[in-house]
Amino acid sequence: MRNSAQPHSGRPGGRAVSAPAGTGAEERTSAKREATRRHGRPVLALGLVAVLAVLLLTAVASLAVGSGDVSFDDVLHGVLDPDLTVKGQLIVQEVRVPRTVAGLLAGVALGLAGAVMQGVARNPLADPQLLGVNAGASVAVVCSISLLGFTAATQYIWFGFLGALLAALLVYGVGSLGREGATPVKLALAGAATSALLTSVTSAILLQDRGSYDQFRFWQLGALTARSAEVLWQVSPFIAVGTLLALLLGPQLNALSLGDDLARGLGQRIGAARLTSALAVVLLCGSATVVAGPIGFVGLAVPHAARLLTGPDYRWVLPYSMVLAPIMLLVADIIGRVVAPPGEVQVGVVTAAIGCIPFIWLVRRRKLVEL
Repeated sequence: MRNSAQPHSGRPGGRAVSAPAGTGAEERTSAKREATRRHGRPVLALGLVAVLAVLLLTAVASLAVGSGDVSFDDVLHGVLDPDLTVKGQLIVQEVRVPRTVAGLLAGVALGLAGAVMQGVARNPLADPQLLGVNAGASVAVVCSISLLGFTAATQYIWFGFLGALLAALLVYGVGSLGREGATPVKLALAGAATSALLTSVTSAILLQDRGSYDQFRFWQLGALTARSAEVLWQVSPFIAVGTLLALLLGPQLNALSLGDDLARGLGQRIGAARLTSALAVVLLCGSATVVAGPIGFVGLAVPHAARLLTGPDYRWVLPYSMVLAPIMLLVADIIGRVVAPPGEVQVGVVTAAIGCIPFIWLVRRRKLVEL
């Protein structure tokens, strides 16, 4: 009589076939544990403090560098106790402070939005520009200005949110068609096509309306200039809410990176996590577009740089992305101020120019920055 405890074999002769050493989910889980051992919490916390110090120095450089004869003493007084009768302090207070604050706000929004989108879509190419979210916000703002005559931030900021939401829904709807659903490749292709279409619409509107083109041409390339304090105050609460939502998504994004089935097995509510992620992305992308226009590449490259420092744990990727992105944006803006005197190069051009080489290097080190 055959022993019932003997393992059943699928091959003739009764030889048992050994099971695979581990599933893909188990391999990803072990990779995360290895990354956690390699990057301890105290080291990551100290690294975050160091990056914050770099951000502070970059903000000071943004206040000190630019056109006009402004001494460092005028910079200090222009920020802390401005005397608007002094030319240097007037330049700092009216031009450089709003420009620096715009870079900080837009950088935080773009960095977090890119990290959240890459985590939810499990696609290393996902970012607000590639998936068409920035382009949707941009075309909605331009339409509200050119066609409806809205010029106040309190009016067209809502169109930025609406455009970002509609573009995200369009990309996800098109990417979900077919039996496989919303795969990373289909989302990237749908986003690229949507972004190209909406960018063409924006260009067509601006070229037909010369007044809107002269006043709001930075919505084609992205810039930190011409942003008044009123606009920044209007946008700040939305960026604050979006930032809080994004930072709270770290555990959910860690679970989603293991796959939907395993995430459900770990007790995560997939639908609620994706809905919260979508709300955060819409708030952040809409606000960033209102502040600086459709700046690309920041949301794509910065999360990869953050993973290089932290590993794949989104509880650390998100705060690092939040700090690294404004550093990149402000450095690009400083370079744009001094590279072509007496004129300037818009920050949207510089970010792509200075970021492409480091990004290619990061892609070649794929094992260190994979999702």
